[in-house]
Amino acid sequence: MKKVVIIGSGFAGLSAASFMAKAGWDVSVLEKHDTSGGRARQLVEQGFTFDMGPSWYWMPAVFERFFNCFGKNVADYYGLSRLDPSYRIYWPDDAMDIPADYDELKSLFEKTEPGSGVMLDKFIQEAAYKYEVGINKLVHKPGQSLLEFADWELVMGVFKLDVFNSMKSHVGKHFKNSKLRELLEFPVLFLGALPQHTPALYSLMNYADIKLGTWYPQGGMYKIVEAMTNLAKELGVKFYFNHDVTEIKIDKGLATKVITRPNKPVPVNDANSFNQDQLSTTRSFDADAVIGGADYHFIESKLLPPEYRSYTEKYWDKRIMAPSCLLYYVGLKKKLSNLLHHTLFFDVSFDIHGKEIYTSPRWPSSPLFYVCASSVTDTTVAPEGCENLFFLIPVASGLEGDTEELRDKYFEMILARFENKIAQSVKDFIIYKKSYSVSNFKSDFNSFKGNAYGLANTLLQTAILKPGLRSKKIANLFYTGQLTVPGPGVPPSLISGEVVAKELVKHFAKN
Repeated sequence: MKKVVIIGSGFAGLSAASFMAKAGWDVSVLEKHDTSGGRARQLVEQGFTFDMGPSWYWMPAVFERFFNCFGKNVADYYGLSRLDPSYRIYWPDDAMDIPADYDELKSLFEKTEPGSGVMLDKFIQEAAYKYEVGINKLVHKPGQSLLEFADWELVMGVFKLDVFNSMKSHVGKHFKNSKLRELLEFPVLFLGALPQHTPALYSLMNYADIKLGTWYPQGGMYKIVEAMTNLAKELGVKFYFNHDVTEIKIDKGLATKVITRPNKPVPVNDANSFNQDQLSTTRSFDADAVIGGADYHFIESKLLPPEYRSYTEKYWDKRIMAPSCLLYYVGLKKKLSNLLHHTLFFDVSFDIHGKEIYTSPRWPSSPLFYVCASSVTDTTVAPEGCENLFFLIPVASGLEGDTEELRDKYFEMILARFENKIAQSVKDFIIYKKSYSVSNFKSDFNSFKGNAYGLANTLLQTAILKPGLRSKKIANLFYTGQLTVPGPGVPPSLISGEVVAKELVKHFAKN
């Protein structure tokens, strides 16, 4: 049985592990931390349970399809509920709740801008086409050759896919009201570029938002991680936690071994770890193939000899990165009224903050921010009578000066705006707070420039123009995750793991 070693147990690594096991391979997953999940780890403190990373559950069919590939269903592992309203947006002068029901949303659009209800139908019809083609064709391409896109439907539909038009102009063609435009532009901010630099293809995100809905897995997003980890174990995948990878050994152009050192001592009774007695020493894992699910740049620049790197530092420095984040995990000894699960604070300039992330990177002067209050939906994530809050400020990747003083300054800034908008006192009821930002992404995940979301999905960083899922110099080294195809986000990461597994199996079938 051939052996594959997978570095990292984020969503892409977990997905690749299960698909490789299904293909009959002996699979070992090496994880730096003491649990799987990568950026989607869980924080449990003082009775509060926080999802540390992703908090939006979109595109439920992608998750269902993943489990179906193994004869399972999502319902075998966790329960799902659709949020209604999907989320709330605070503007400078009022608030807007986004209903889950499409007809109600159309009425809201029409009330905001007469005639926009009909335009929303047209906009969503176009977005539905992009979603169908994007999910069924584009995202499953391995990005190895232009010939992959020699598909008659893709060729004939290239203009309908709006690849050469921007999101900003596409939205502006349909809607004039600034609030409606910002509502439709916001999903692409986390794809890593301003709407004017993001292909209008990504209005498919609006279809995912408006038609397919915003959902919540009971118990939190970490339930997905637990489900995927358990599935992988059922398939025979072996997990080695607290194994920090230090080197990939190369012999005659092939990756033959992966070397690790213990990240920290692990209790002998830790059921998630294997071979406890060997954790005190450096370990070597034999490999017929290696899949890098950790940070692509880190693997290239730190784990490989220079002569085996596919990309230069100059190449990496020219990449346009998606944002990083300034995060706060906050526990309150109080329940808040009139609070939704997801709330976006667009009560300051959309354009100014966007430019401070993408055009002239700096710590923002007056940032937009987002609040997740999962305890509104789920009573298990906070003690009785308490509230679980997750604050997120998008910031530019690569920023210096990530200090506690700076984090405190921004927390005071957004907390005051939060209290003002919800018209309730919050600060005096905080009993737990932890912050997390650029320096943490670097130290915890070896994240290139401390990014949180990977590469920006600009036209020149799409498909074959992304870093390849296969090394150019090492025949049996492959990559998966947010710095390669198809791109950032949880659903794309699940697909990325499937795509790389298929490519690896295909390679060995030919050789």
